[in-house]
Amino acid sequence: MAAAVLHQAIGTLQPHGFLNNSSLHHEFGENSLRLFSKGFKVKIGLSRRGCCVVKASTSQTSVFDPVSAPSTNNTNSSRKKSNEAALILIRHGESLWNEKNLFTGCVDVPLTSKGVEEAIEAGKRISNIPVDMIYTSALIRAQMTAMLAMTQHRRKKVPIIIHNESEQARAWSQVFSEDTKKQSIPVIASWQLNERMYGELQGLNKQETADRYGKEQVHEWRRSYDIPPPNGESLEMCAERAVAYFKDQIEPQLLSGKNVMIAAHGNSLRSIIMYLDKLTSQEVISLELSTGIPMLYIFKEGRFIRRGSPMAPTEAGVYAYTRRLAQYRQKLDDMLH
Repeated sequence: MAAAVLHQAIGTLQPHGFLNNSSLHHEFGENSLRLFSKGFKVKIGLSRRGCCVVKASTSQTSVFDPVSAPSTNNTNSSRKKSNEAALILIRHGESLWNEKNLFTGCVDVPLTSKGVEEAIEAGKRISNIPVDMIYTSALIRAQMTAMLAMTQHRRKKVPIIIHNESEQARAWSQVFSEDTKKQSIPVIASWQLNERMYGELQGLNKQETADRYGKEQVHEWRRSYDIPPPNGESLEMCAERAVAYFKDQIEPQLLSGKNVMIAAHGNSLRSIIMYLDKLTSQEVISLELSTGIPMLYIFKEGRFIRRGSPMAPTEAGVYAYTRRLAQYRQKLDDMLH
């Protein structure tokens, strides 16, 4: 058995270029093997646990598990997978001011019971899609939506809001268990993902405002691209901050292979979708996003591919968008059954 394990270790080292077949010499000893290749010396010994301890002439030591050591094909496959990442966009569930038909903007109000149900339903729809990082706005309705959605995810990792607002906040919110960290998902809250600021309309009833200023004026404030309400933001102004944040903070995570979920607002998400889908200013003003309905994109080879909205977690076809997502779902099935 020892010889078989040691030979397997040789097979692990050779594809990585550590040993050259044309100049390879070896000497077997009891539970050990010495290899010489162009001045590069390697001593392999069998530990009590059946692992191979490899010592190179450079005095660097590593441990190879003869059972789980990946082959070259698996390594290349992993690199290919890392070039693909999932991006999930969710508009928050119904808020208390949505229910009252009030302009909300950057006023921080929570979800209604219906909004809570919408967030949970959104979570069911993305329960088989990998999530490594979560970004939300600084507003509670978006944060509630993200947290509630993740309660439904089959991986059962715990979302943890990262507090970087002060040195004390960072120190007091540290997690000191590596195992716990592995079972957690960092949640980054940023004001740049906030709903657009509605200025002097915030808190006003939408119907009463239309009666006061006229329907055409209110429609222009709400649906034009570059005309802001009094002392507020236009969609163009909202897009400047939201898209800049996406490019600077979120896109690098996708490039590194991280799967990202964004829980935010109608206008900040419309701004991001405008960037992802390369929409014109005229096209984006007609874009409507329903509360609590997740939108899925695949980021691959520098491009964003829109995959639509998952309809229900029981539909197999919904999650077979790519081989990688199908494999992830199968992995979840294997873990949980």
